[in-house]
Formats: sequence, structure tokens, C-alpha cells
Amino acid sequence: MDGTRDLLGVELPVVAAPMAGGPTTTGLVAAVGSAGAFGFLAAGYRAPEAVAAEIAAARATGHPFGVNVFVPTPVPVAEARFRRYAARIAAEGAPYGLDLAAASRTEDDDHWAAKVELLVRDPVPVVSFTFGLPSPAVLRQLRRAGSRVLVTVTDPAEAAAAAELGVDGLVAQSGLAGGHLGTFTPAKPPPLRPLPELVGLVTARTGLPVLGAGGVGGAADVRAALAAGATGVLVGTLLLRAAESGTTRTHRDALADPGRDRTVVTRAFTGRPARALRNGFIERYEADAPLGYPAVHHLTRPLRAAAAGAGDADRLHLWAGTGWRSARAAPAAEIIAELTRSR
Repeated sequence: MDGTRDLLGVELPVVAAPMAGGPTTTGLVAAVGSAGAFGFLAAGYRAPEAVAAEIAAARATGHPFGVNVFVPTPVPVAEARFRRYAARIAAEGAPYGLDLAAASRTEDDDHWAAKVELLVRDPVPVVSFTFGLPSPAVLRQLRRAGSRVLVTVTDPAEAAAAAELGVDGLVAQSGLAGGHLGTFTPAKPPPLRPLPELVGLVTARTGLPVLGAGGVGGAADVRAALAAGATGVLVGTLLLRAAESGTTRTHRDALADPGRDRTVVTRAFTGRPARALRNGFIERYEADAPLGYPAVHHLTRPLRAAAAGAGDADRLHLWAGTGWRSARAAPAAEIIAELTRSR
């Protein structure tokens, strides 16, 4: 296989990671495509109709692109445990008129069937899955429709299971990545590994094309992942401040704040492990936060939306990988060019 050209249809070995919840926009995917790289749309948390509109917009650019979908792998939380956490964080919603203590416990599958149906009916070049494996039937449908199928994995055992399913390639995500860890086992995430080490392990275990993701802070990290055997490298955090991203102003400002000193893995915001800049909400509630996805995500979502609009970084999920200090405000094409210089 001739690297990213065969797998993704582009020359540059850089891929804009799907960032659900707002940062990924059709403008960002278009800008990345125009720069010769590959961009993923993020179907997570989006209504099927919105995903269809974004696919149409991305297709109109003429550049190859992909769509990332969350596999419904719920982490149920008992009603009593959920109610205790809702009451524990209730004071955080009071300034915004939110009664978090009375919030209902919502468990859903993020419109899974409708999104799969859309991608079978209106196929895109690449479909990637996060949080688990699609069924063999879904894989067959997508491949018959003409899509190449990738799965996010976080350790060699997950990679082996995906390879056995028959996927076309893997996204090897290090625990240094920002946002949700793609682990199949959120109660027991795999140990932290440097991205080149993970890429080497996954490549050796499966022989499949591997895209590396997690902890990328610049061109040297891209080169290291490629040298370890990666076909390409996903970047997400480095694009959060890109001109074309949909990252909120509150999040952008936090990424540039020299007072932010570290990222941590937390389940306080969504009930599933995710890496973010440490803030007050995490410090106050991490010890009490249950595993419970997507119920905890839905519980805190109104609070996070209000905090983002009010410039309140203390109550916002500031997703960021360990390379966050290298994220800068610039056009996406300029960021991509820097990552591929002297490769």
C-alpha cells in the first residue's frame, strides 16, 4: 500500500482528527483538504440531518474526506449513583438558572442506526468508528457501499479484534490524546504509551495500515510516528485554535492561557475518560464522578454550553492533548504546512 494515497486518497500524511461537539467544521475539513491533507467530519452528537448536510458540503469541495461515528457502547450508571452526582454538582448550575439536581438520566445511542443508514445510502470515502467495533453486518454494508472502514484502538488487543473483524485500517490512539479516550474498556483504560511505541505495537500485531493519534505537538512528533510505521498522523489539539475551527472563544483562550499547567484524564464531565486542561470543575468533582456514559455527558451538557457562552473556563470541558502548548491561532493550511515541513 502506498501510504495515505491508497488509504485516504491524499499525498500528505496528516489527518485532521474528528472533534465532536463543535471544533470540527466543514470549513476546517475544506481548509485541510485544500492543503493536501485529509479531514474527518465528526458525526458524534450531531443529528443525522446535520451530518447529511455536512457530508454534502464536504463533498462539494472535491477533496477526499471521512466521517467518524461513535459506536454505542454505553457505560450504564445506576439511578441512585446518578442522582448523587447530580446533587453533588447542582450548585455549579445555579448561576445559569440550571436545576442539575432534577435533571433526568438520559441514555441514548447517538442516532446510531440512522447514521449508519445515511452512510450506506450516501457513502463517503472513509468511515471511522470510535469507542468500539461495529457489527460485521455494518462493516459489510459500508464496504459494499464503497467506503473504507477504520476503527480507533488504544492497545494491541483492541487492534487484534479490529483486524479480525476485517477493517481496512486502524487509528492507534495514545492516551496522550485530547478529548475522549477511544478505549473499548473505559473502566480500565490501557496504560499510557508514547505514540511511536503504540504505533509499533499495533503495526506489528496486525500488519494493517495505522494512523497514529495522540500527543502530537509538532513536526517532530509526526516524523516519529511515521518512523515507527504509521501511514499517517491525526492531529486534533493543534487545530483547536485554527481560524476555521468551531472551538469556542472560552476554550481557545484557555488553550493560550500560560496559567494552565497540565492536562489530566477526567470523567467528571461525561462519565467516560477524557483528557482535558485541568480546571476547577475537575478538581472539585473528579473524586466523586461516576463512570456513566452518555448519562453524565447529558447531565453536564447544559452547564458546559452556558459556561462556554459566559467565558467561564472553570466549568467547561477544556479538551486538550499533551501537545496543547503548540496549538496556535493560524489558518489550518499554515498549521498543516508546518507539520509536514522537512518530513
